[in-house]
Amino acid sequence: MILIPVLALIVGVLLGALVSEQVPQLLAPYMSVAVLAGLDSICGGSRSYLEGKFQQDIFVSGFLFNIVLAMFFVWLGVNIGLNLMLAAALVFGWRIFNNASLIRRLAISRIADQRKRRELRETLSGGEAEPAAEA
Repeated sequence: MILIPVLALIVGVLLGALVSEQVPQLLAPYMSVAVLAGLDSICGGSRSYLEGKFQQDIFVSGFLFNIVLAMFFVWLGVNIGLNLMLAAALVFGWRIFNNASLIRRLAISRIADQRKRRELRETLSGGEAEPAAEA
């Protein structure tokens, strides 16, 4: 299930690289915060997948809600004359780096656990192969 958002991200990046259309200046702040919100949701979904807590409906609703809420804050900031885009970028950036560090820790601990299990199986099944007899 986690492959769907990852594949969508890859397709989106490829389309963005191949299409030479530029985002209008008026929409640029909204798009930048929407991209950060989407990346934050993808990092959070990846983290919950590694923790074994991933739920697709929670992921999709959180993905859409984060994007809409972030764009609303940018719109509100533009209308009241306050740069809320910077605040949103800081929050999403912090969350992305926090989730990335947790993903790294979870992945490393999972690899270490698999290595320990493999070594334990080898030990219980008779150990290492015996060295070849020298002639």
